[in-house]
Order: sequence, then structure tokens, then C-alpha cells
Amino acid sequence: MEKEILRNLNFLSDQLTSMTKRKPVLLIDGSEKSKEAIELFKSKGIEYVEYDMRKFLESCCGDLPTTKAPSVFALEGIFKDLEGVREYVSLDRKNSSVPESESAYW
Repeated sequence: MEKEILRNLNFLSDQLTSMTKRKPVLLIDGSEKSKEAIELFKSKGIEYVEYDMRKFLESCCGDLPTTKAPSVFALEGIFKDLEGVREYVSLDRKNSSVPESESAYW
């Protein structure tokens, strides 16, 4: 009985952990750099949420003049421009603990 309860608790813990894991947000704008950033994510098999900044004009309140695309907002931090995207996809997420950053709260 105890083993079954422990097994169920472990299963529930694993499920909750996977549910709360945040996907990185990839900001794009239709440029060639943005297209390359999308391909980098796909080639590394990284799940992400894509947000086209051009749609911000339609859905909200104007332009995002200080935001560069492509950019990544992730638990590991904020990575700007294509070089930042390359840095993000090259991180070893399996063998390192992720330090908490400001982007952990979005």
C-alpha cells in the first residue's frame, strides 16, 4: 500500500513539474534573421511559443520600438538578436540547474 501511494505521489509530482515548465517565447518580425531563429529552434527540437511583433499593432496599442527581433524570453534570461538566439539554443539545459531570472515571472 505504501509503495503504491509513493508511486502515485511521484507520478503526480512529475506531472505537475512538466505542467509548470515554461516554454521560451520567441519574438519574431518576419525578417530573415527571424526565419533563421525559427529554424534554429526547430533544428534543436526546442518547444517554444512564437509571437510575431507585427501582430502587436493589431492586437494591442502600438509598436514595440525598443524590442529587437528575433529575441528570446526564457527562464534562463533574455536573449536579444540572432546572436542571443544562437546562445540560447546552445545552452545545455539537461545538465545544468537554471538560475532564477526576472523572466521567470512573466
